[in-house]
Amino acid sequence: MLADSAADSTSTPTFTLPTSAADVTDTTRQAAGWLDDNWQGWVVDGLRIVLILGLALVLRAVVRKVIDKLVSRMGRPAEGDGDHGVLGGLLANSGVVNTERRQQRSEAIGSVLRSVASFSILGTASLMALSVLGVDLAPLLASAGVAGVAIGFGARNLVTDFLSGVFMIMEDQYGVGDEIDTGIATGTVLEVGLRVTKLRGSAGEIWYIRNGEVKRIANMSQGWSTATVDVQVGYKEDLERIEALVTEAAEQLSKESPYDELIWGRVKVLGVESVAVDSVQLRIEARCTPGKAAQVSRALRLRLKAAFDLAGVKLKEEAAATVPAQATAPEVLPPSALADPNSARSLAAKPIPAQN
Repeated sequence: MLADSAADSTSTPTFTLPTSAADVTDTTRQAAGWLDDNWQGWVVDGLRIVLILGLALVLRAVVRKVIDKLVSRMGRPAEGDGDHGVLGGLLANSGVVNTERRQQRSEAIGSVLRSVASFSILGTASLMALSVLGVDLAPLLASAGVAGVAIGFGARNLVTDFLSGVFMIMEDQYGVGDEIDTGIATGTVLEVGLRVTKLRGSAGEIWYIRNGEVKRIANMSQGWSTATVDVQVGYKEDLERIEALVTEAAEQLSKESPYDELIWGRVKVLGVESVAVDSVQLRIEARCTPGKAAQVSRALRLRLKAAFDLAGVKLKEEAAATVPAQATAPEVLPPSALADPNSARSLAAKPIPAQN
């Protein structure tokens, strides 16, 4: 019992207010012994914490460097300098995506990866440091789990927007400069964020659309567009001649700048679209650069109009001229009896003269 009491007194010193020189000496001796027994543990724990934080920072820097290199290789064009790895040109999409758009996607993906890596590494290092200090992590982790669930329920729309933005960027659903229809709004993409997409409408307005609210996207700027032109000609015109004129005018247009780059392939006359009493409507289609369908359609209409005027093609049959019936001569009535002032009727109609 005495040994246990002595051991307890040496392991856990009790400090009381000294009242004499002997008490001061005894208290000083106890404090020095306690420091002598525990300073090595403090130094070891401090070194362990410094080592953990140092390794975490080094690992974070290495991971960020790897992510930067990875994203750089992902955004490299497919027709590069010959140094292609497994990830080379992953975001290039066979040359469809321009440099600005590819760079934006790379930066967005890199930002997400760097944030996730930093949070994971530094969070783990902090928990390890707390464990070294003797903090019980079980209540802390339980509280963090409950708080995470509560925050998840409260910010579910924010999480949905964020995840939708990540997949939109990684799948290249649209990018800066694309003409898109999100169902909510239609316009040109000005900025693609992880939470919000910014559009410029046709009237100049700016739309801020949350990524989580977009259910379907129609991208009019990827791949190719179709310029459609409906041509009306007279009912009696030779359609084979009209088709030859359309083909010749379209070929001349496709050889001139800038339409030699805008028009892709041969302009096609699909056939008769509708028939009326005095006209026939033909449909013409041309595959062109994305977003340039309206420009190509206007230029094609202008050339077809000039070609039709030169060839004398009528756009509508003239109505048959109707000869108006000749007006019959008005019936000549016999002269009135009152026209002769000397007639009996004229004399009877005269007023009776005043009597004196």
